[in-house]
Amino acid sequence: MQTHSFGSLFPVSTLTLGGGGLGMLWGQTTFDECVATVRAAVDAGINLLDLAPRYGDGKAESVVGAAFGGRLPAGVRVTTKCNLGNPPIARIERILRQSIESSLRLLQTDRIDLFFLHSNIVPDGHPMWANKDAIERFTPYPMFTDHVRPLFEKFVKEGLIGAWGITGIGQPDAILAVLRQGPAPAAVQCIANLLDSPGGLKFYEGPSKAREIMAVARAQGIGVMGIRAVQAGALTAEIDRALPAAHPEVLDYARAAGFRALCAEIGENPAVIAHRYALGQAIDTLVLGVKNRLELAECVAAAAAGPLPADLVARVDASVR
Repeated sequence: MQTHSFGSLFPVSTLTLGGGGLGMLWGQTTFDECVATVRAAVDAGINLLDLAPRYGDGKAESVVGAAFGGRLPAGVRVTTKCNLGNPPIARIERILRQSIESSLRLLQTDRIDLFFLHSNIVPDGHPMWANKDAIERFTPYPMFTDHVRPLFEKFVKEGLIGAWGITGIGQPDAILAVLRQGPAPAAVQCIANLLDSPGGLKFYEGPSKAREIMAVARAQGIGVMGIRAVQAGALTAEIDRALPAAHPEVLDYARAAGFRALCAEIGENPAVIAHRYALGQAIDTLVLGVKNRLELAECVAAAAAGPLPADLVARVDASVR
């Protein structure tokens, strides 16, 4: 598998193995199948594993720990994350350190290569704060700049983490501000799908500005990880888990009816075309949400085929316009 520059960090493979599927969030799988999928991903040339404690309450990190017994193959690196929320200032460092320590224990290793703030970064006073889960999901922009970012820099100096980044699903203008300020994150995770949709991760009105976030990150020399290529199943042939009719993923699945019709016309798997579409965006690596070796093999084949040709990109865009 090809590797690419990744901001100021290590060379990264075209694909990154994400932890959502390994944490059993995206349909039925087993622990043993997830372990086998991790090993198969590394054998295929994937050199970055993107994890988080929230992926199955530690299951994803436990899978990786079991796959390699704490001895990651040479050149393979791991990320993890902390969903900090909006705690009292005095508790921030303790929460972040405990999250890292928990991940290290489950992974059976002694270092995190890249540590992300998983919370939505939200300006004070923004309407998003009316959300019932705001205190758990959202981190105030001033808290990030005044307290979280300095702690991340401190952890890097301590050698506890190799670098830090943000998950770019918060309020778009706040994310853009973080990317433009120093010290900047080493990496950002960006929505990368043909709908530009965060789906159930969106808590604000208006566009996601996903492509603007990618462009600004690139201009700032920040590594870009594309996420949600199939929008949690909305861009596949069929969503593989039961969801309410009004769920954002179900609504996006309906929006993508023309896309599925196009894939049927050209005789292609929608998931493969969705991944190839995402690979053509301004990203360094695309994070997979696969839960088994079959899904992994489809994504590896999509990466080998490369981004879609311009004429097919135009047809895909037209199908969901």
